[in-house]
Amino acid sequence: MIFLKQSRKIITTFVLILVLMVTTACAGGTLTQSDRTTAPPAIGRNVTYSELERGNTPTGQSFGNWVVQTSKGLVQDAYVRDNNKLGVVISPQVRPNEVKPLAKSLAQGFRRNFPNQDLTVLVYGPDKKLILTAKYDTQTNQIQYT
Repeated sequence: MIFLKQSRKIITTFVLILVLMVTTACAGGTLTQSDRTTAPPAIGRNVTYSELERGNTPTGQSFGNWVVQTSKGLVQDAYVRDNNKLGVVISPQVRPNEVKPLAKSLAQGFRRNFPNQDLTVLVYGPDKKLILTAKYDTQTNQIQYT
């Protein structure tokens, strides 16, 4: 029984890593300097929540949509801010011991789409409370979890 649980966890993690790596590699979009320095849109009466829910830049919006679509139900919602912060709300089916591997996979995919900068992945529980922060440092090529 324990073997089946561990096998399921390992397989789920590898499938998510594989999906993130393959679809990230196939995305093909390149990020230009102007994309990184684009000011976020002002939130006013003519900007709706749906326009801001996944990202405050077009590239961030696309990546946030991609994360939710390819997560196979593991991620309920995602957003990208300033092309260096990814926030995800995980579904109840993600077990506590699967959160860290999921954050690592997300950080790896995020790094491929937004290279050459320090990145932060914020993982929120289904109740939208922060449960894990993963910070990727380009200098050390390491992820620190808090």
